Amino acid sequence: MSDDTPIKRWTAKRKASVVMDIFKGKTTVAEVARQHDLTVSEVESWIDEAQRNMENGFKARPKDIREQYESDLRETKEALGEAHLQIYALKKWRRLLDEDENS
Repeated sequence: MSDDTPIKRWTAKRKASVVMDIFKGKTTVAEVARQHDLTVSEVESWIDEAQRNMENGFKARPKDIREQYESDLRETKEALGEAHLQIYALKKWRRLLDEDENS
C-alpha cells in the first residue's frame, strides 16, 4: 500500500492489507502510521484485533461472529451498568452531604 492518496475511510479490507504487509515484513507499524497520518497505537490496535480474530479462526469450533458480538455487547452493558450505579451512588452521597451542610 504505497499510493499517496489519503484514505478517508479504513475498511476492514484495507486494514487487513496493511496488517498483512506488517506481518510479512514489507513495512513497519511506524512506517504505516507515518504514511497514512495515523497514530502507532491505532495501527497496533488493528494488529491486536487481527491476532484475536486469527486465533479464533484456528480453533476447532470458532466463535460465530454474532456470538462474539453478543458476548462483547454483554460485557459492555455490564460495564455501563456498573458505571451508572457508581454515578447514582455518588449523586446520592453528594445530596446527603448537601443536606448535612444545610442542617
